[in-house]
Amino acid sequence: MPNPVRRDHVFINCPFDPGYRAILDGIVFAIYDLGFVARCALEDDDGGEIRLSKIERIIAECRFGIHDLSAVAIDSSTNLPRFNMPLELGLFLGCKQFGAAPQRKKKCLILDSDRYRYRNFISDIAGQDIHAHDGQPRKAITEVRNWLAGASGRKLLPGGAEVSARYERFQADLPALCARVQRDPADLIFVDLSEMVSIWLKADR
Repeated sequence: MPNPVRRDHVFINCPFDPGYRAILDGIVFAIYDLGFVARCALEDDDGGEIRLSKIERIIAECRFGIHDLSAVAIDSSTNLPRFNMPLELGLFLGCKQFGAAPQRKKKCLILDSDRYRYRNFISDIAGQDIHAHDGQPRKAITEVRNWLAGASGRKLLPGGAEVSARYERFQADLPALCARVQRDPADLIFVDLSEMVSIWLKADR
């Protein structure tokens, strides 16, 4: 029996490169700060589960999805593009289109570094709203906040500027918070980051 769709879970489909880490951290923080749960392929390292099957399972469990296509570019070492993010976006849209009734309620946010860049590599999604973060964590946080507010219908959510300000305070407090549990802020894996955000938010409120 498939797992139920969780109304407050948000699937994150994005680059996992070090250069993107600040934006990923900001998105994860915003999701938790707004009362949702962040999910992604990095949450579970099970050598017995095929990676694509894991992604499919997580997508099936999430009502919402955030898909960042900004890493779709030519890899200098292979001279080939990376299509992991468009593939996962396609899986999410296919689940929404062809899945059972609960899956058809899925909603997604499509991000890129530039609002119109997608036209050069994935024109089939023309007509859908693409939101640009310009490579800036603060803008990514605001885009995520505004989209989740509309997509979820939740009321009285803090604005993007407030969530960004909290994120900056979290970043400033993170070294001390990590020191208490003997962790290095630069080496936090996804589940560690999620835990640190949750702990900080509980203390801040």
